[in-house]
Amino acid sequence: MKTLCFSPLMALLFGCHLYFCGSAFASKDGNSRSLPAMCWMQPNTQIVSGMPRVYGQILFKQTGPNEKLNVTFRVYGLPVDSKQPRAMHIHEYGDLSNGCNSTGGHYNPFRINHPEHPGDFGNFVPNNGTIRQSQYSNLTLFGKLSIFGRSVVIHEGEDDLGRGGNATSLLNGNAGRRLACCVIGLCNPRN
Repeated sequence: MKTLCFSPLMALLFGCHLYFCGSAFASKDGNSRSLPAMCWMQPNTQIVSGMPRVYGQILFKQTGPNEKLNVTFRVYGLPVDSKQPRAMHIHEYGDLSNGCNSTGGHYNPFRINHPEHPGDFGNFVPNNGTIRQSQYSNLTLFGKLSIFGRSVVIHEGEDDLGRGGNATSLLNGNAGRRLACCVIGLCNPRN
């Protein structure tokens, strides 16, 4: 089986936005010991009029393949007078060719019901239009289940955490339209 390698030009042609801004920390023996990653959140290009124009960055750091992934959210542009919880999830594809609408469904490598699959971050309540929060996740930047090249999506509404009583709830939590998204890429550890 051949492995395809996309250059930045090919990624641009295919509508993929990749942010490779450095390399992993390495120990003296050359083995990777820490992976920093990030994605730049940008408003959905297919967003309907009147929806908030959300932007910011999501930072990821994992100190080894058996360690927990630390995720830091810095998201701006939500209505300053609203405490509406917003759902954030990892989506299957890093394809932004049709805005956030081409990122596919939730990243669900084990094919289990929402909210148990690893792509679920849950709900975030903004403060003055901003989400600034960190959490640990069972996701990984290492190995075959790596989230590199996948996307993060912030949704219009609250994730019902699989309690919505319908099939969509068990797929995506009925979180609503996709306000903004970004593609996860390797980051310069000095930044």
